[in-house]
Amino acid sequence: MEWAEQVRELLDVYYKDSPKIKLVMDNLNTHTIASLYQAFDPQTARRLAKRLEIHYTPKHGSWLNIAEIELSAMTKQCLERRIPSIETLASELSEWEHHRNSSQKTVDWQFTTEDARVKLKRLYPQFLS
Repeated sequence: MEWAEQVRELLDVYYKDSPKIKLVMDNLNTHTIASLYQAFDPQTARRLAKRLEIHYTPKHGSWLNIAEIELSAMTKQCLERRIPSIETLASELSEWEHHRNSSQKTVDWQFTTEDARVKLKRLYPQFLS
């Protein structure tokens, strides 16, 4: 229900003049159009659903490693201590994010297409000759 309420707020408050918005989301089981129908009457749910274009992130993928690396860096550099208030937390996270983005940190990705073909061979189709 919380997700449905957030979607309604996005569509009716923040993007009320946009005919359609694109959401890129994880695959959490509550992040579905069906959740709108559980939270709202059918007319409201349909009105909201018609304005959504949903793209789900892959359940498995190398991009997860990159996200985990960044979350780990944030935790080690910013969060491994007691922070006295939510305001201080928000301020310090914002400062950390600004510094991190300004320094343009990158990931040295070394997994090549050839590596993928070898490691993921079982996922490729087998053709009979």
